[in-house]
Amino acid sequence: MLIIPANSASASGYAVDNSCRFDDGSSDYLSRTPASAGNRRTWTWSGWVKRSQIGGTYNNLFSAGTDSDTNGFVQCAFWGDSSDWLEVTIYNSAYLRFRTTQLFRDTSAWYHIVIGFDSTQGTNTNRVKIYVNGEQISSFATYNTLAQNFDSAVNNTEIQKVGAGSSSASSVNNYYDGYIAEAVLVDGQQLAADSFGEFDEDSGIWKPIDVSGLTFGTNGFYLDFEDSAALGDDVSGNGNDFTVNNLTAIDQTTDTPTNNYATWNPLNAYNSTTVGTLSEGNLKISGTASDGGVPSTIGVSTGKWYWETKYTTQAGGDPVVGIINSSGASRMQSANSGSVTSGSGVWCMFNLTSGGVGFQENGVFVSYPSSTLASGDILNIAIDVDAQKLWYGKNGTWYSSGNPATGANAISTNLTANETWFAYVEKRNASSVSEANFGNPPFSISSGNADGNSKGNFEYAVPSGFLSLCTANLSEVLS
Repeated sequence: MLIIPANSASASGYAVDNSCRFDDGSSDYLSRTPASAGNRRTWTWSGWVKRSQIGGTYNNLFSAGTDSDTNGFVQCAFWGDSSDWLEVTIYNSAYLRFRTTQLFRDTSAWYHIVIGFDSTQGTNTNRVKIYVNGEQISSFATYNTLAQNFDSAVNNTEIQKVGAGSSSASSVNNYYDGYIAEAVLVDGQQLAADSFGEFDEDSGIWKPIDVSGLTFGTNGFYLDFEDSAALGDDVSGNGNDFTVNNLTAIDQTTDTPTNNYATWNPLNAYNSTTVGTLSEGNLKISGTASDGGVPSTIGVSTGKWYWETKYTTQAGGDPVVGIINSSGASRMQSANSGSVTSGSGVWCMFNLTSGGVGFQENGVFVSYPSSTLASGDILNIAIDVDAQKLWYGKNGTWYSSGNPATGANAISTNLTANETWFAYVEKRNASSVSEANFGNPPFSISSGNADGNSKGNFEYAVPSGFLSLCTANLSEVLS
Protein backbone atom coordinates (compact mmCIF):
# COMPACT_ATOMS: atom_id res chain seq x y z
CA MET A 1 0.00 0.00 0.00
CA LEU A 2 1.07 3.57 -0.69
CA ILE A 3 -0.52 6.56 1.01
CA ILE A 4 -1.41 8.98 -1.80
CA PRO A 5 -2.89 12.43 -1.08
CA ALA A 6 -6.53 12.78 -2.08
CA ASN A 7 -7.43 14.06 -5.54
CA SER A 8 -3.83 14.00 -6.67
CA ALA A 9 -2.96 10.66 -8.24
CA SER A 10 -1.11 11.20 -11.49
CA ALA A 11 -3.07 10.59 -14.65
CA SER A 12 -2.13 10.69 -18.32
CA GLY A 13 -3.19 13.60 -20.49
CA TYR A 14 -2.80 17.32 -19.88
CA ALA A 15 -0.01 18.14 -17.41
CA VAL A 16 0.30 21.26 -15.29
CA ASP A 17 4.00 22.07 -15.02
CA ASN A 18 4.06 24.79 -12.36
CA SER A 19 2.26 26.43 -9.49
CA CYS A 20 3.03 29.43 -7.29
CA ARG A 21 3.74 29.03 -3.57
CA PHE A 22 2.23 31.81 -1.43
CA ASP A 23 3.40 32.33 2.16
CA ASP A 24 1.21 34.52 4.36
CA GLY A 25 4.15 35.27 6.65
CA SER A 26 5.92 36.90 3.71
CA SER A 27 2.81 38.83 2.58
CA ASP A 28 2.92 37.25 -0.87
CA TYR A 29 0.33 38.28 -3.46
CA LEU A 30 -0.26 39.39 -7.05
CA SER A 31 -2.10 42.60 -7.97
CA ARG A 32 -3.46 44.38 -11.01
CA THR A 33 -5.67 47.42 -11.64
CA PRO A 34 -7.46 47.26 -15.02
CA ALA A 35 -7.18 50.32 -17.26
CA SER A 36 -10.79 49.96 -18.36
CA ALA A 37 -13.82 48.16 -17.00
CA GLY A 38 -15.03 44.86 -18.38
CA ASN A 39 -18.21 42.97 -17.55
CA ARG A 40 -18.88 43.51 -13.85
CA ARG A 41 -22.05 41.43 -13.87
CA THR A 42 -20.83 38.23 -15.49
CA TRP A 43 -17.48 36.48 -14.91
CA THR A 44 -15.84 33.22 -13.82
CA TRP A 45 -12.78 32.63 -11.63
CA SER A 46 -11.04 29.24 -11.60
CA GLY A 47 -7.99 28.03 -9.74
CA TRP A 48 -6.37 24.83 -8.45
CA VAL A 49 -5.28 25.25 -4.84
CA LYS A 50 -3.37 23.23 -2.26
CA ARG A 51 -3.76 24.70 1.21
CA SER A 52 -0.93 24.97 3.74
CA GLN A 53 -2.59 26.83 6.60
CA ILE A 54 -5.85 25.77 8.20
CA GLY A 55 -7.79 27.56 10.92
CA GLY A 56 -7.06 31.16 11.75
CA THR A 57 -8.34 33.99 9.57
CA TYR A 58 -9.38 34.39 5.96
CA ASN A 59 -7.08 32.80 3.39
CA ASN A 60 -7.97 34.79 0.28
CA LEU A 61 -7.69 33.14 -3.12
CA PHE A 62 -8.67 36.29 -4.95
CA SER A 63 -10.34 39.64 -4.30
CA ALA A 64 -11.49 42.74 -6.15
CA GLY A 65 -11.85 46.20 -4.63
CA THR A 66 -11.76 46.83 -0.88
CA ASP A 67 -14.25 45.77 1.75
CA SER A 68 -14.97 49.38 2.73
CA ASP A 69 -16.13 49.91 -0.85
CA THR A 70 -19.90 49.92 -1.47
CA ASN A 71 -19.33 49.33 -5.17
CA GLY A 72 -19.15 45.58 -5.10
CA PHE A 73 -16.09 44.34 -3.18
CA VAL A 74 -15.68 40.60 -3.83
CA GLN A 75 -13.44 38.02 -2.22
CA CYS A 76 -13.21 34.25 -2.30
CA ALA A 77 -11.53 32.74 0.73
CA PHE A 78 -11.16 29.77 3.00
CA TRP A 79 -12.42 31.02 6.33
CA GLY A 80 -10.56 29.52 9.29
CA ASP A 81 -12.24 30.21 12.64
CA SER A 82 -11.73 26.48 13.41
CA SER A 83 -14.10 25.66 10.53
CA ASP A 84 -12.31 26.01 7.17
CA TRP A 85 -15.31 26.46 4.94
CA LEU A 86 -15.15 28.15 1.53
CA GLU A 87 -16.89 31.50 1.26
CA VAL A 88 -17.54 34.11 -1.40
CA THR A 89 -18.14 37.50 0.23
CA ILE A 90 -19.69 40.47 -1.59
CA TYR A 91 -20.03 43.88 0.01
CA ASN A 92 -22.88 46.23 -0.87
CA SER A 93 -23.52 48.41 2.19
CA ALA A 94 -23.63 45.10 4.07
CA TYR A 95 -21.85 41.78 3.69
CA LEU A 96 -23.49 39.16 1.50
CA ARG A 97 -22.12 35.68 2.19
CA PHE A 98 -22.15 32.49 0.16
CA ARG A 99 -20.69 29.97 2.58
CA THR A 100 -20.39 26.23 2.08
CA THR A 101 -21.36 23.63 4.64
CA GLN A 102 -18.42 21.57 3.38
CA LEU A 103 -15.09 22.03 5.15
CA PHE A 104 -11.75 21.96 3.36
CA ARG A 105 -8.99 20.86 5.74
CA ASP A 106 -6.88 18.51 3.66
CA THR A 107 -3.43 20.08 3.29
CA SER A 108 -2.19 17.16 1.19
CA ALA A 109 -4.76 17.55 -1.61
CA TRP A 110 -5.28 19.83 -4.56
CA TYR A 111 -8.77 21.36 -4.75
CA HIS A 112 -10.24 22.88 -7.90
CA ILE A 113 -12.34 25.95 -7.09
CA VAL A 114 -14.63 27.64 -9.63
CA ILE A 115 -16.78 30.71 -8.92
CA GLY A 116 -19.33 31.41 -11.64
CA PHE A 117 -20.96 34.85 -11.23
CA ASP A 118 -23.88 36.22 -13.25
CA SER A 119 -26.05 38.81 -11.54
CA THR A 120 -28.26 39.14 -14.64
CA GLN A 121 -29.84 35.75 -13.88
CA GLY A 122 -33.53 35.88 -12.96
CA THR A 123 -33.15 33.25 -10.22
CA ASN A 124 -31.09 34.26 -7.19
CA THR A 125 -29.46 30.84 -6.72
CA ASN A 126 -28.06 31.04 -10.27
CA ARG A 127 -26.25 34.32 -9.66
CA VAL A 128 -23.39 32.86 -7.59
CA LYS A 129 -22.34 29.29 -8.34
CA ILE A 130 -19.48 27.49 -6.58
CA TYR A 131 -17.86 24.30 -7.85
CA VAL A 132 -15.29 22.17 -6.03
CA ASN A 133 -13.54 19.31 -7.83
CA GLY A 134 -16.05 19.31 -10.66
CA GLU A 135 -19.18 19.26 -8.51
CA GLN A 136 -21.49 22.23 -8.03
CA ILE A 137 -22.09 23.02 -4.36
CA SER A 138 -25.80 22.73 -3.63
CA SER A 139 -25.86 22.91 0.17
CA PHE A 140 -24.87 26.17 1.84
CA ALA A 141 -24.59 27.27 5.45
CA THR A 142 -25.34 30.80 4.23
CA TYR A 143 -26.60 31.93 0.83
CA ASN A 144 -27.75 35.55 0.84
CA THR A 145 -29.79 37.32 -1.80
CA LEU A 146 -27.80 39.19 -4.43
CA ALA A 147 -29.67 41.93 -6.26
CA GLN A 148 -30.27 41.28 -9.94
CA ASN A 149 -27.89 43.18 -12.24
CA PHE A 150 -25.54 43.91 -9.33
CA ASP A 151 -22.21 45.43 -10.46
CA SER A 152 -19.30 43.73 -8.75
CA ALA A 153 -15.78 45.11 -8.38
CA VAL A 154 -14.45 42.23 -10.48
CA ASN A 155 -13.40 43.61 -13.88
CA ASN A 156 -13.77 47.19 -12.60
CA THR A 157 -10.98 49.79 -12.67
CA GLU A 158 -9.90 49.05 -9.11
CA ILE A 159 -7.35 46.71 -7.63
CA GLN A 160 -7.71 42.97 -8.29
CA LYS A 161 -5.59 40.53 -6.29
CA VAL A 162 -4.61 36.89 -6.31
CA GLY A 163 -3.60 35.60 -2.88
CA ALA A 164 -4.81 38.51 -0.72
CA GLY A 165 -7.70 40.78 0.28
CA SER A 166 -7.97 44.40 1.44
CA SER A 167 -9.66 46.27 4.24
CA SER A 168 -9.05 49.66 2.65
CA ALA A 169 -7.57 51.19 -0.48
CA SER A 170 -4.18 51.48 1.22
CA SER A 171 -3.97 48.12 2.98
CA VAL A 172 -3.53 44.49 2.02
CA ASN A 173 -4.38 41.65 4.40
CA ASN A 174 -5.80 38.16 4.78
CA TYR A 175 -3.06 36.59 2.70
CA TYR A 176 -3.41 33.13 1.24
CA ASP A 177 -1.04 30.42 2.47
CA GLY A 178 -0.43 27.55 0.07
CA TYR A 179 -0.12 26.75 -3.61
CA ILE A 180 -2.15 28.06 -6.56
CA ALA A 181 -2.01 26.69 -10.12
CA GLU A 182 -3.87 27.53 -13.33
CA ALA A 183 -5.46 30.76 -12.06
CA VAL A 184 -7.99 31.97 -14.63
CA LEU A 185 -10.50 34.80 -14.92
CA VAL A 186 -13.03 34.80 -17.75
CA ASP A 187 -14.60 38.23 -18.29
CA GLY A 188 -18.16 38.13 -19.65
CA GLN A 189 -19.14 34.47 -19.19
CA GLN A 190 -20.48 32.37 -16.32
CA LEU A 191 -18.82 29.00 -16.93
CA ALA A 192 -19.18 25.65 -15.20
CA ALA A 193 -16.30 23.55 -13.87
CA ASP A 194 -16.14 21.41 -17.02
CA SER A 195 -14.61 24.36 -18.90
CA PHE A 196 -11.49 23.85 -16.76
CA GLY A 197 -11.38 20.15 -15.82
CA GLU A 198 -12.75 16.67 -16.38
CA PHE A 199 -13.14 13.37 -14.55
CA ASP A 200 -10.47 10.83 -15.45
CA GLU A 201 -12.19 7.87 -17.08
CA ASP A 202 -10.02 5.33 -15.27
CA SER A 203 -9.58 6.74 -11.76
CA GLY A 204 -12.61 9.02 -11.55
CA ILE A 205 -10.34 11.78 -10.21
CA TRP A 206 -11.09 15.35 -11.28
CA LYS A 207 -8.14 16.65 -13.31
CA PRO A 208 -7.18 19.78 -15.26
CA ILE A 209 -7.67 20.26 -19.00
CA ASP A 210 -6.01 22.73 -21.35
CA VAL A 211 -7.73 26.11 -20.94
CA SER A 212 -5.65 28.07 -23.44
CA GLY A 213 -8.47 27.98 -26.00
CA LEU A 214 -11.00 29.79 -23.79
CA THR A 215 -12.30 33.23 -24.70
CA PHE A 216 -11.02 35.24 -21.75
CA GLY A 217 -12.70 38.62 -22.40
CA THR A 218 -11.37 42.15 -21.87
CA ASN A 219 -9.97 41.77 -18.35
CA GLY A 220 -9.63 38.00 -18.38
CA PHE A 221 -6.30 36.37 -17.59
CA TYR A 222 -4.55 33.03 -17.39
CA LEU A 223 -1.66 32.66 -14.92
CA ASP A 224 0.32 29.45 -15.54
CA PHE A 225 3.35 30.50 -13.41
CA GLU A 226 5.79 29.05 -15.94
CA ASP A 227 8.10 32.10 -15.95
CA SER A 228 9.87 32.24 -12.59
CA ALA A 229 11.13 35.74 -13.39
CA ALA A 230 7.56 36.97 -14.03
CA LEU A 231 5.14 35.00 -11.88
CA GLY A 232 2.36 37.47 -12.71
CA ASP A 233 2.65 36.91 -16.46
CA ASP A 234 -0.74 36.59 -18.18
CA VAL A 235 -0.58 34.01 -21.00
CA SER A 236 -4.19 34.43 -22.16
CA GLY A 237 -3.09 36.68 -24.99
CA ASN A 238 -4.59 39.76 -23.29
CA GLY A 239 -1.36 40.89 -21.63
CA ASN A 240 -3.18 41.51 -18.36
CA ASP A 241 -0.03 40.95 -16.32
CA PHE A 242 -0.04 41.18 -12.53
CA THR A 243 2.46 42.97 -10.33
CA VAL A 244 4.45 40.58 -8.14
CA ASN A 245 4.46 41.48 -4.45
CA ASN A 246 7.11 39.74 -2.27
CA LEU A 247 7.16 36.57 -4.38
CA THR A 248 10.52 35.46 -5.79
CA ALA A 249 11.73 32.89 -8.32
CA ILE A 250 11.93 30.17 -5.65
CA ASP A 251 8.15 30.49 -5.23
CA GLN A 252 7.66 28.95 -8.65
CA THR A 253 7.12 25.26 -7.88
CA THR A 254 6.55 21.94 -9.62
CA ASP A 255 4.02 20.82 -7.01
CA THR A 256 0.86 20.78 -9.14
CA PRO A 257 -2.54 19.07 -9.42
CA THR A 258 -1.02 16.62 -11.93
CA ASN A 259 2.08 15.87 -9.85
CA ASN A 260 1.60 16.38 -6.12
CA TYR A 261 4.75 16.43 -3.94
CA ALA A 262 5.00 15.48 -0.30
CA THR A 263 4.99 18.20 2.34
CA TRP A 264 4.83 18.10 6.14
CA ASN A 265 1.38 17.19 7.45
CA PRO A 266 0.20 19.62 10.18
CA LEU A 267 -2.92 17.51 10.80
CA ASN A 268 -0.90 14.68 12.35
CA ALA A 269 1.21 15.93 15.26
CA TYR A 270 3.25 13.39 17.25
CA ASN A 271 4.35 13.79 20.86
CA SER A 272 2.45 17.03 21.23
CA THR A 273 -0.66 18.91 20.21
CA THR A 274 1.48 21.33 18.17
CA VAL A 275 4.08 20.81 15.46
CA GLY A 276 5.81 24.16 15.52
CA THR A 277 5.44 26.83 12.88
CA LEU A 278 5.17 25.54 9.32
CA SER A 279 5.76 27.89 6.39
CA GLU A 280 6.86 27.92 2.74
CA GLY A 281 4.13 25.53 1.66
CA ASN A 282 4.57 23.34 4.78
CA LEU A 283 8.20 22.57 3.96
CA LYS A 284 9.93 24.84 6.51
CA ILE A 285 9.55 24.21 10.24
CA SER A 286 10.47 26.38 13.21
CA GLY A 287 8.94 26.83 16.65
CA THR A 288 9.68 25.92 20.25
CA ALA A 289 11.43 23.05 21.96
CA SER A 290 8.10 21.67 23.22
CA ASP A 291 6.61 21.25 19.75
CA GLY A 292 6.05 17.71 18.60
CA GLY A 293 6.99 15.92 15.42
CA VAL A 294 5.28 15.92 12.06
CA PRO A 295 5.22 13.29 9.29
CA SER A 296 5.07 13.70 5.53
CA THR A 297 1.79 13.73 3.64
CA ILE A 298 2.93 10.76 1.52
CA GLY A 299 3.75 7.37 3.01
CA VAL A 300 5.37 4.41 1.23
CA SER A 301 5.39 0.66 1.82
CA THR A 302 7.35 -0.34 -1.27
CA GLY A 303 10.03 1.15 -3.49
CA LYS A 304 13.16 3.28 -3.13
CA TRP A 305 12.85 6.93 -2.12
CA TYR A 306 15.13 9.95 -1.60
CA TRP A 307 14.78 13.41 -0.04
CA GLU A 308 16.91 16.14 1.51
CA THR A 309 16.63 18.36 4.59
CA LYS A 310 18.50 21.63 4.96
CA TYR A 311 19.36 23.03 8.39
CA THR A 312 18.69 26.72 7.80
CA THR A 313 19.54 27.43 11.43
CA GLN A 314 21.21 24.88 13.65
CA ALA A 315 22.12 25.81 17.20
CA GLY A 316 22.59 22.55 19.06
CA GLY A 317 19.90 20.67 20.87
CA ASP A 318 18.42 17.42 19.62
CA PRO A 319 16.31 18.14 16.53
CA VAL A 320 15.24 14.97 14.74
CA VAL A 321 15.18 14.06 11.05
CA GLY A 322 14.09 10.56 10.20
CA ILE A 323 11.32 8.17 9.29
CA ILE A 324 8.40 6.78 11.21
CA ASN A 325 5.69 4.20 10.62
CA SER A 326 2.20 3.91 12.03
CA SER A 327 3.37 1.70 14.92
CA GLY A 328 5.96 4.24 15.96
CA ALA A 329 3.46 7.06 15.62
CA SER A 330 0.98 5.31 17.91
CA ARG A 331 3.61 4.86 20.63
CA MET A 332 4.79 8.43 20.37
CA GLN A 333 1.28 9.81 20.54
CA SER A 334 0.40 7.71 23.58
CA ALA A 335 3.65 8.60 25.33
CA ASN A 336 3.28 12.30 24.50
CA SER A 337 6.66 12.76 26.08
CA GLY A 338 8.51 14.85 23.52
CA SER A 339 11.02 12.09 22.93
CA VAL A 340 11.31 8.96 20.82
CA THR A 341 10.23 5.83 22.65
CA SER A 342 11.59 2.33 22.23
CA GLY A 343 10.08 -0.37 20.05
CA SER A 344 9.79 -1.01 16.34
CA GLY A 345 8.78 1.73 13.97
CA VAL A 346 11.02 4.76 14.60
CA TRP A 347 14.31 5.65 12.97
CA CYS A 348 15.82 9.04 13.68
CA MET A 349 18.95 11.10 13.22
CA PHE A 350 19.83 13.60 15.94
CA ASN A 351 22.11 16.59 16.05
CA LEU A 352 23.07 16.43 19.70
CA THR A 353 23.74 19.34 22.04
CA SER A 354 27.40 18.44 21.97
CA GLY A 355 27.47 19.16 18.23
CA GLY A 356 27.84 15.54 17.13
CA VAL A 357 25.47 13.39 15.14
CA GLY A 358 23.68 10.41 16.61
CA PHE A 359 21.51 7.70 15.08
CA GLN A 360 18.68 6.08 16.95
CA GLU A 361 16.83 2.98 15.85
CA ASN A 362 13.64 2.07 17.73
CA GLY A 363 14.71 4.08 20.76
CA VAL A 364 18.28 2.71 20.93
CA PHE A 365 21.45 4.44 19.73
CA VAL A 366 23.23 2.25 17.20
CA SER A 367 26.08 4.51 16.08
CA TYR A 368 27.67 7.85 16.75
CA PRO A 369 29.92 8.98 13.88
CA SER A 370 32.45 11.71 14.43
CA SER A 371 30.53 14.36 12.51
CA THR A 372 28.70 17.59 13.22
CA LEU A 373 25.85 19.52 11.66
CA ALA A 374 25.96 23.27 11.11
CA SER A 375 23.67 25.87 9.63
CA GLY A 376 23.46 25.40 5.87
CA ASP A 377 24.24 21.67 5.92
CA ILE A 378 21.96 19.43 3.89
CA LEU A 379 21.08 15.94 5.06
CA ASN A 380 20.51 13.21 2.46
CA ILE A 381 18.01 10.46 3.28
CA ALA A 382 17.45 7.31 1.20
CA ILE A 383 15.11 4.46 2.08
CA ASP A 384 14.68 1.10 0.35
CA VAL A 385 11.42 -0.13 1.86
CA ASP A 386 11.51 -3.58 0.24
CA ALA A 387 15.07 -4.30 1.42
CA GLN A 388 14.30 -2.66 4.80
CA LYS A 389 17.35 -0.40 4.54
CA LEU A 390 18.01 3.23 5.40
CA TRP A 391 20.93 5.55 4.58
CA TYR A 392 21.84 9.00 5.86
CA GLY A 393 24.32 11.40 4.32
CA LYS A 394 25.53 14.95 4.75
CA ASN A 395 26.24 17.31 1.87
CA GLY A 396 26.33 14.46 -0.63
CA THR A 397 28.57 12.07 1.34
CA TRP A 398 26.89 9.01 2.85
CA TYR A 399 27.62 8.06 6.45
CA SER A 400 29.45 4.76 7.11
CA SER A 401 30.67 4.77 3.48
CA GLY A 402 27.15 3.85 2.43
CA ASN A 403 26.04 3.45 -1.16
CA PRO A 404 22.27 3.31 -1.65
CA ALA A 405 22.66 2.60 -5.37
CA THR A 406 24.40 -0.73 -4.63
CA GLY A 407 22.68 -1.37 -1.30
CA ALA A 408 25.98 -1.28 0.61
CA ASN A 409 26.62 -0.14 4.19
CA ALA A 410 23.17 1.02 5.19
CA ILE A 411 22.83 2.76 8.54
CA SER A 412 19.94 0.40 9.24
CA THR A 413 18.92 -2.93 7.77
CA ASN A 414 16.12 -3.47 10.26
CA LEU A 415 13.16 -1.44 9.05
CA THR A 416 9.92 -3.07 10.10
CA ALA A 417 8.47 -5.13 7.26
CA ASN A 418 4.96 -4.68 5.91
CA GLU A 419 4.68 -1.16 7.25
CA THR A 420 4.00 2.21 5.63
CA TRP A 421 6.83 4.63 6.27
CA PHE A 422 6.68 8.41 6.38
CA ALA A 423 9.41 11.02 6.40
CA TYR A 424 9.53 12.65 9.84
CA VAL A 425 10.89 15.77 11.55
CA GLU A 426 10.79 16.88 15.18
CA LYS A 427 11.90 20.24 16.55
CA ARG A 428 13.12 19.55 20.11
CA ASN A 429 15.12 22.79 19.98
CA ALA A 430 13.72 26.31 19.84
CA SER A 431 16.59 27.63 17.73
CA SER A 432 16.59 24.94 15.05
CA VAL A 433 15.00 25.70 11.67
CA SER A 434 14.95 23.15 8.87
CA GLU A 435 13.58 23.00 5.33
CA ALA A 436 12.55 19.77 3.63
CA ASN A 437 13.08 19.09 -0.05
CA PHE A 438 11.02 16.18 -1.33
CA GLY A 439 11.85 17.29 -4.87
CA ASN A 440 10.13 20.66 -4.71
CA PRO A 441 12.62 22.81 -2.74
CA PRO A 442 11.68 25.87 -0.67
CA PHE A 443 15.30 27.05 -0.85
CA SER A 444 17.61 27.86 -3.77
CA ILE A 445 19.41 24.94 -5.37
CA SER A 446 22.89 25.67 -6.69
CA SER A 447 23.36 22.52 -8.76
CA GLY A 448 20.06 20.83 -9.67
CA ASN A 449 19.65 17.06 -9.76
CA ALA A 450 16.55 15.11 -10.78
CA ASP A 451 15.73 11.46 -10.11
CA GLY A 452 15.78 8.78 -12.81
CA ASN A 453 12.26 9.77 -13.90
CA SER A 454 13.36 13.39 -14.38
CA LYS A 455 11.34 14.42 -11.34
CA GLY A 456 12.46 16.64 -8.50
CA ASN A 457 15.17 19.25 -8.03
CA PHE A 458 17.84 18.34 -5.49
CA GLU A 459 21.16 19.80 -4.39
CA TYR A 460 22.92 16.43 -4.57
CA ALA A 461 22.78 13.50 -6.97
CA VAL A 462 19.88 11.16 -6.42
CA PRO A 463 21.10 7.55 -5.98
CA SER A 464 20.38 5.39 -9.00
CA GLY A 465 17.00 3.69 -8.69
CA PHE A 466 15.70 6.06 -6.00
CA LEU A 467 12.81 8.47 -6.60
CA SER A 468 11.39 11.69 -5.18
CA LEU A 469 8.18 11.59 -3.12
CA CYS A 470 5.53 12.69 -5.62
CA THR A 471 2.39 11.19 -7.07
CA ALA A 472 3.82 10.77 -10.56
CA ASN A 473 6.47 8.44 -9.14
CA LEU A 474 3.95 6.69 -6.87
CA SER A 475 1.80 5.90 -9.87
CA GLU A 476 4.76 4.33 -11.65
CA VAL A 477 5.72 2.21 -8.65
CA LEU A 478 2.14 0.99 -8.36
CA SER A 479 1.78 0.16 -12.06
